[in-house]
Amino acid sequence: MKEDSSLSISKSKVQKKNYREEKKRATKELLSTITDPSVIVMADWLKIRGTLKSWTKLWCVLKPGVLLIYKTNKNGQWVGTVLLNACELIERPSKKDGFCFKLFHPLEQSIWAVKGPKGEAVGSITQPLPSSHLIFRAASESDGRCWMDALELALKCSSLLKRTMIREGKEETAQTAEHSHINFYSLLRAHNMQVLCLFNDSDQFKDPDLYSDKSDRENEQEQEEWENEVMEKSEESDSDTSERQEDSYIDLDPNETLRETTYIEQSHEELGEAGEAAQTETVSEENKSLIWTLLKQVRPGMDLSKVVLPTFILEPRSFLDKLSDYYYHADFLSEAAVEENAYNRMKKVVKWYISGFYKKPKGLKKPYNPIIGETFRCLWIHTETNSKTFYIAEQVSHHPPVSAFYVSNRKDGFCLSGSILAKSKFYGNSLSAILDGEARLSFLNRGEDYVMNMPYAHCKGILYGTMTLELGGQVSIACEKTGYSAQLEFRLKPFLGSSDSVNQISGKIKLGKEVLATLEGHWDSEVFINDKKTGEMETFWNPTPELRQNRLIRCNVPPEEQGEFESERLWQHVTRAINNKDQTEATNEKFILEEAQRKAARERKAKCEEWMPALFEQDPVTGEWHYRYADTRPWDPLNDLIQFEKDGFIQTKVRHRTPMVTGPKRKHKSDKPKSPESGCSSPEPDRQDSSGSERHKCKHNSRLRKKGTDLSEIQSAIESIRQTQEDINR
Repeated sequence: MKEDSSLSISKSKVQKKNYREEKKRATKELLSTITDPSVIVMADWLKIRGTLKSWTKLWCVLKPGVLLIYKTNKNGQWVGTVLLNACELIERPSKKDGFCFKLFHPLEQSIWAVKGPKGEAVGSITQPLPSSHLIFRAASESDGRCWMDALELALKCSSLLKRTMIREGKEETAQTAEHSHINFYSLLRAHNMQVLCLFNDSDQFKDPDLYSDKSDRENEQEQEEWENEVMEKSEESDSDTSERQEDSYIDLDPNETLRETTYIEQSHEELGEAGEAAQTETVSEENKSLIWTLLKQVRPGMDLSKVVLPTFILEPRSFLDKLSDYYYHADFLSEAAVEENAYNRMKKVVKWYISGFYKKPKGLKKPYNPIIGETFRCLWIHTETNSKTFYIAEQVSHHPPVSAFYVSNRKDGFCLSGSILAKSKFYGNSLSAILDGEARLSFLNRGEDYVMNMPYAHCKGILYGTMTLELGGQVSIACEKTGYSAQLEFRLKPFLGSSDSVNQISGKIKLGKEVLATLEGHWDSEVFINDKKTGEMETFWNPTPELRQNRLIRCNVPPEEQGEFESERLWQHVTRAINNKDQTEATNEKFILEEAQRKAARERKAKCEEWMPALFEQDPVTGEWHYRYADTRPWDPLNDLIQFEKDGFIQTKVRHRTPMVTGPKRKHKSDKPKSPESGCSSPEPDRQDSSGSERHKCKHNSRLRKKGTDLSEIQSAIESIRQTQEDINR
């Protein structure tokens, strides 16, 4: 028995030794692949046929398992990455000169990688390319045959190609090693990609970032130190501790109680009726005198943002709350995110956009101007997908008045961000409230962004006639990646128009310059769509009583749990006075808030301090406002458990703690990462040992910080690779 036991132990040691040697060989092989510039099967110009039936000349670089497409031969303007593992290749007859061949997915699935070699989410602008196939044209038959042979080789023998090309390029690599620089981030990603692939039977494409050629590179000394650490790890002892160190995830209890914000269902909501009746108001004699007093302060063309408005025209809620009206039908976006047809996706996005306007207060009402630093948060429950759409908004500037907002539902695959600069213009008998800015809707699984703007609100009949509120202006919704766009026009009622000409909307949906469909109707009632190809007209949007009844349920934070600068709590005394129709009290309470804001602004100016928003930060280059805690990774059903919000921080509870992938952003040694809640997808803090002499302690801490940064990059790489593989599997 003892002999059998010793034999078993000996056999186990041999197996472990072979395992470590094989792993070490694979690591060396991959490092050689990345550092060797000769690992390119073929590269040349090819013409590619787009969805608009025209040809574009693009630079194609064939590597084992992947075809990279660029606009120039300097690999600077990435267009797309084709995953070859699921593709088939056939010759295609052509009447024109040259040689045609077709690369396609047999099940008509997407052949494109979701990210570029430098982590790009959107490629360079070209004519739209098909999603499930590509048709190529080489200059001559000999060139075309050569490309087909090379593609067949890349399709069938990716692993063999890597090893062969490494061996052939070894000598050249050795000669040029002194002059080569390696992208540290890409190296880490590629190393982990190879390790994952060795122990995964799937032939799915690993990660396009393997071929990154970023100009931001680490110096040779740091790269050599990292290589040495990799080799040391491969030769560690056979103990269980050694094996556990290779695991970059930390297991968590899925049943752990979340520390999240409490939300309760919205208790009261005001929905105006369709048509002109809900948008008109007869002003009492008392209020008319207030209007005349106000008009003495202004002149035609003047911006009203600094004018104090009377409280009788105020809607008892903040403008930050008003901006959330667009998400009662966020389930349309959930449907659009899983829609495979790009044209149908655009239609669902347009339908969602129009759905945000029919909710309106009775009469002519204006929401409160938010106080700087004011925040608002709420959510909607999606019962069909068992998910939540979170809404976070903050007033990031007072002069000019800018409101930033962020909406996220990672489980359903979309997020939306933007900022609005509110302006008002006085024209004598009318005034316009202009919402200057744009919103960007992103579908996380597709890398598509839909950029849109807002119509303006127009109030007329201030001096004579009936005071009426309408919407007007041109709206554009465009997706650069797919080439689809929509133009909508909100029309004001003509001077001699009938009641039927109120709230009119028209528009068209286009692919490039081709009009595919037109829209016509009323934005608060029925809108029709006319398909140009079939000539059929059907109802596109109609907010029927049944639709209003079944819309998403909004939940708010209870007032007692709100911060002092959250909208409902901040304006509670003004709101109470307006609801009690006590205009004097409402004016006094409003004055107290505005005066406190002015005093704080004077104090900051005296101290030469600038206001720093809590939840949003401004891009110094573009001037755009971005949510500080934005997480735009596609939802991972194997790892992500639930999305939740705490103190304005939208986060995700996961089975394993993994870092957010936001690109190869290098950390400085002085940076101190934040300590997140356990089980949330945020980077881990570095831990430092306090033992030993001061000199040894300093040296040891420096080494630990470096290892912590490396580990974070490795975790980032593994997460991105796993998400790519799952997307391909789906």
